[in-house]
Formats: sequence, C-alpha cells, structure tokens
Amino acid sequence: MLRVLIHLLAIVQLVNRYLSATFRASGRGRGDETIDDYEPTLTVVIPVFNEADAIQDTLRSVLASDYPREKLRVVCFDDGSSDDSHQRARAVAVDDDRLSVVHSPVNVGKRLAINRVVREVDSELIVSVDSDVLVEPGAIRQLVRRFARPSIAAVGGWVDVRNKHDNWITRMQVLKYWYAYFVAKNLEKSFHHVMAVSACLAAYRRSVLLELMPILEERAVLGVPIKYGEDRFLTRQIVKAGYHTTSTLEARCRTFVPATLAEYFNQQLRWRRAHIIDYLGGCSHVWKLTPLVAISYFGAASLLVLYPIGMFGALVAGRLLQVVMVHAAFLGAYGLYYRWRVRSWPAHERVSALSYVPHAVCMPISNGLMTVLALFTLDSSSWETRR
Repeated sequence: MLRVLIHLLAIVQLVNRYLSATFRASGRGRGDETIDDYEPTLTVVIPVFNEADAIQDTLRSVLASDYPREKLRVVCFDDGSSDDSHQRARAVAVDDDRLSVVHSPVNVGKRLAINRVVREVDSELIVSVDSDVLVEPGAIRQLVRRFARPSIAAVGGWVDVRNKHDNWITRMQVLKYWYAYFVAKNLEKSFHHVMAVSACLAAYRRSVLLELMPILEERAVLGVPIKYGEDRFLTRQIVKAGYHTTSTLEARCRTFVPATLAEYFNQQLRWRRAHIIDYLGGCSHVWKLTPLVAISYFGAASLLVLYPIGMFGALVAGRLLQVVMVHAAFLGAYGLYYRWRVRSWPAHERVSALSYVPHAVCMPISNGLMTVLALFTLDSSSWETRR
C-alpha cells in the first residue's frame, strides 16, 4: 500500500510539472511578464563568510553589470570571516566608489546580514548575491524587468553550476540544478507563486523586506536561532503576506557546487532541514493558493516524509538494489530529455546524459537517510558546507 501511495505521489508531481509546460506554451497563467521603462535605484548585498578565494571575482562581476552606474550600489557584508575575505573585498572597493565593505566581528548569518543593510540604505530594490557566484552582465537588469506589477515582491534568477566538469559529483548536480530551474518551477512561475527564490541571485522590494523584518529576525527551533533555509523562509513569508514571486532564466549566475561526497551530503542534510521546517510552516497557508500550486507543494512535502519510510521498507525486504535500478532507469530517461533540450548549447556548457544516473545511488542517502538525520537535528545552527 505504501509503495502504491509513493508511486501515486510521484506521478502527481510529474503531471504537475508537465502541466506547467502546457500552461506556459498555451499562454494560460501570467507567464513571464516584463517591463522595460522601470529603472529603480538598487543595492546589491553580498554577505561573505570565509570566501577569500572567490569574493573578488564575485564583486567584480556585479560591478560590471549592465545597469545605470548612478543607480547601482554594492555592499559587501563580511560576516565575521576568519580568513582575509574582508581585506580582499576592500582591495576591490579601492577602485570603485559604488562598493562599500562592512565588517561584523561575529557571524550573524546571511539573512540578518542582509537585514542590517536593508535598514541602512534607501534603494527601492535589494538584490541578494552569494559570495561565490559570478553574475552575468545583464542579469540584474533582467531581474528588474520582471517587477511588472506592484504586487511582485521578489524575482529570482537562474543559478547555474560554475564547476560543471570537475568530476561525476559536479556533473550530477548540473542536471539537478537544470531540472530545478527549467522544469520544477514552471508551474509556480505561471501563477507568480514561486515558493523558493534562491538568494544566490534574487531581487526584492525593500519596502516588503522592511514590512517582514520582525518575522525574519525571529527564526528559531526549540529556542535555538537557525541560519539554514533562510531563502525558502523569506519566500514563503512574502507569499503568505499576499505578494507575488517569480523567476527568470534570463538572469543567470554561476555558483560552485560540492565536489566531494562529504560536502555534498552535508549540503543535503542542511537542505533537508530547510525543507522540513518550510513544509511544516506552509501547512497554515499554502492551501489557500491556486490549487495546482498547493497540490504540488503538499505532494513534495508528502514525498519528503514517505520516501525514507519506503527506503527502509525496501531495505528490510531485500529490495534496495531493485529500487536503485528503477531510480537509475528514470534518471537515465531524465538525462536523455536534458540532453535533447540542451543539444544546441556549447560543449563546455552541457554534460553527458548519463551524468544523472549516479544519483540513483546517492538518492537513498540524500533523500532517505539525510531526511531522518535532519528531523533529529532541526535545532542545529551550524553551516555544514563552509570549509
């Protein structure tokens, strides 16, 4: 019975995602609205914590953005780094007066760092950029173009993989990221209710961030302040407050992904915690959204819980290898679809169709074991992927 339920939920998720493509192709839903005569002042906030090797490239890529110089300000918030991130950021600031570097003696976390800057600036929009990404020159302008209506409060970009060809682990994640942005978000974009806007590259209305500030600064589990899942939490609070969120593939940034299994599974553990907290919090209001979006959201929440149970049952019954083989078959098909879609891309931008197959072995650990571990470590305040 459990196997049937898991299969049904998986089918619901797939159907929802294919329906989304139909919605966009047929013009139903709101789609990708744009406006070209909107050029507000904006502040790009880049919190940095021990990213000395990457921070200068990130800052220079933002400063090279195709946006009016007089309307662009950049603030790099050094969040208690123990390396020389602060000094390297200041070296870039010497050559460009649009960049300010702020130092915090203690680590407060990405969201609190952004909040501090939001209070101090007067820009209309706040753009969040992670400290290890490269932002394409036209990305910020493309984010701004999506604020086509006053109700839109957040716009996310496309987070691509920067170290695609390091090894099989990074190649596997290329497909995970591609599906996350080219398939999984389509339905939510059609109704302007994207439920997870990644702060790797995202733009927000400052007025909305100020409105939600008291909620954003009071996150805790069992009395312990938590720093994980801040992007998802912020997005859900924006939607809960009645605003719209969307994303665009025309605003691209590139980020480093874990290149070792230890880093990858640590990242997945943090993400599982974020998913559990997010889905629990969403129970009170997501059901009020468009039915297709709500079904997709709660379907994913149900799979998060049922998948580990199903894996445990397969292990006890001696069917784990069979399950892995089924996973591999589906992931191989996903890989073929990915390669067909990116067939015109340059060779260095794409990976093999077989790159997704190893996820069949990783998935029982990342989606199964890590979910259980996450459930018992929800009060963790650590940031596992930081070196």
